[in-house]
Amino acid sequence: MEPLRPGPSDALPYRVVEHVWIPMSDGVRLSAQLWLPPRAERESVPAILEFIPYRKRDGVAFRDHANHAWFATHGYACVRPDMRGHGDSEGLMTDEYLPREQEDAVEVIEWIADQHWCSGSVGMMGISWGGIASLQAALRQPPALKAVIPVGASVDRYYDDGGYLVGGYPGQGLGWGGVMFGYCIRPPDPAVVGDEWRAMWRARLDNTPMFLKSWLEHQLRDETWVQGSVCEEYDRIQVPVLAVSGWNDCWPNTVFRLLENVNAPCRGVSGAWGHVYPNLGGPGPGIDFLGLALTWWDRWLRDDDNGVMDEPSLLAYLQDSHSPTPMASARPGRWVAVSTWPSPEVSVMTLHLGPNGLDETATIGITKVEICSPVWTGLTSGEYMPIAGVRELPGDQGPDDAVSACFNGPVLNQELELLGTPLVHLRVTCDQDEGLVVARLCDVSPEGSSTLMSYGILNLRLRDGRDHVAEVHPGEAMEVTVRLNDLGWRILPGHHLRLALSTQMWPMAWPLAKEATVSIDLAASYLELPVLHLSSSVTPPPDLGEPQAADPLPHRVIRPASGSRHQVHNPLSEEYLLEVEVDAGEVEFEATRLRYSSNSAQRYRIIEGNPLSGCIEYRADFAFARDDWQVRTESVLVVTCDATQFHLDGRITGYEGSKVVCERSWVEHLPRIAY
Repeated sequence: MEPLRPGPSDALPYRVVEHVWIPMSDGVRLSAQLWLPPRAERESVPAILEFIPYRKRDGVAFRDHANHAWFATHGYACVRPDMRGHGDSEGLMTDEYLPREQEDAVEVIEWIADQHWCSGSVGMMGISWGGIASLQAALRQPPALKAVIPVGASVDRYYDDGGYLVGGYPGQGLGWGGVMFGYCIRPPDPAVVGDEWRAMWRARLDNTPMFLKSWLEHQLRDETWVQGSVCEEYDRIQVPVLAVSGWNDCWPNTVFRLLENVNAPCRGVSGAWGHVYPNLGGPGPGIDFLGLALTWWDRWLRDDDNGVMDEPSLLAYLQDSHSPTPMASARPGRWVAVSTWPSPEVSVMTLHLGPNGLDETATIGITKVEICSPVWTGLTSGEYMPIAGVRELPGDQGPDDAVSACFNGPVLNQELELLGTPLVHLRVTCDQDEGLVVARLCDVSPEGSSTLMSYGILNLRLRDGRDHVAEVHPGEAMEVTVRLNDLGWRILPGHHLRLALSTQMWPMAWPLAKEATVSIDLAASYLELPVLHLSSSVTPPPDLGEPQAADPLPHRVIRPASGSRHQVHNPLSEEYLLEVEVDAGEVEFEATRLRYSSNSAQRYRIIEGNPLSGCIEYRADFAFARDDWQVRTESVLVVTCDATQFHLDGRITGYEGSKVVCERSWVEHLPRIAY
């Protein structure tokens, strides 16, 4: 059987429709851009929908063009609406993934299917929000939706979305609240909506809520998070799914969860990249993602019997042992093809925790290890959601390992391949009524560098489920399991495993109010590793090709992009400061003459010995201009806490020219429930 392959090589030109209105049943109109192949003028063709809030004319215009113009040259109509309240669309957005948003997606699909240029078959794809929206649309089962391709998506809005993180509140998830704060107040383009732009913009400025306030009002997994979580209704996904993600993404687990639970035709691809399309970002190796997607669309939107379902269930890139670096263009490794998932070619290796490290034999007797990590532990872990930008990947774990309880395995004399979910089973006690347990799995080189392979975080108060608080009684033993992120890794000879356990992971997880000491009973604690054993008879993985994309969108660079990331430790105040600044630069789009710029800054502060000193500040500035039209927005969100409350301090400002047209501020106090 031939491998997954790109579509026809005789690429055709395409036509761009900059703006069409798509009416919703409640009277709101969504603005969409179309890429149409020439054949759509004389015959109907299948369509591909990407449904996101990220502004089609400026915010992600380069990405949209790179992908959708390419699909259009291969005979597909592509539709990219802005969600309500964003870009040039009417209405307001008051939170993420609300039922109204999902209803909008269904209505857009129905609208597309009714167009003269559409054959009635619609596929839906997207990364991040767009991937989640694709899966949510599949749950609602609109008849015209025939297949989906979620990339870097989540299936559980509580467990691994931007709000809550595997049992701990993510400090960097708080930053996402700042992101949405700034995103929702950007103006529509008067070249599209006409004189109504000012009223639409003012409505956004006057009515945009502080998203983070709503998220902190629901600190347990209640109906707010259940709604829209695909994992609640896997059986309702009845269209074929091609799931794609990267090991360095914040959501590497989704591919495996979909393969394990979806009954419809499902295939998965897991590469090395971060939170990016695998043809447009790193770390590499990149793949011909568009060609892969085209094969999927051809099978399910054109009914082309191309053998795609005869391919292995999972194509996974096993990252080789490598030096830890926060910025890597590519990761060494190899692709493997796994025929089915879960796979009989993956077995569980059990390694027991003992005073001498990791051992195949359990510890005899009572042997305990106590952990109380400094509040800054975790600064080497990189970004929760890396987009292959400014030194976002994990660095050498040595500084964090030094303040953790580390359990080393023996030096390997042959390679060890891991694919799947590591689990850490522990019997613990805690000296406080709350505590975190953080598990990091590292690859340690002969020279001593420690590379992060995977991690997991468990809030002990959520050990029995994330929908209720379980009391932690000081000194009382608890049996707990820490689930680490899925991984694909090949540990080379001469290297060894390290399991590092700590009680902090700043700023990945917000510190609890008390510095707790967690005691681990080694005799009842062990690590389970998913070991891959591919036989020599297994079909080799197909050639996934080189990245493809449409020619770049014509533009002029006015100010090039730049960024920085650095840590500062003040030994006098014992403050640890992490600063991340990203200047996306300024560009002018040739077709629309729109000038667009954006820059943001994140600051994470914490003081040694004081878990209540955590502070996150997020700032975002956006500017838009054409001729004498000049608009600018600023947003700032600061998050702090004390023993009982989170404190939110937010501000937004809108400028038309040099004039302030709107300024709003918030001060909110939310009780700490489980965090």
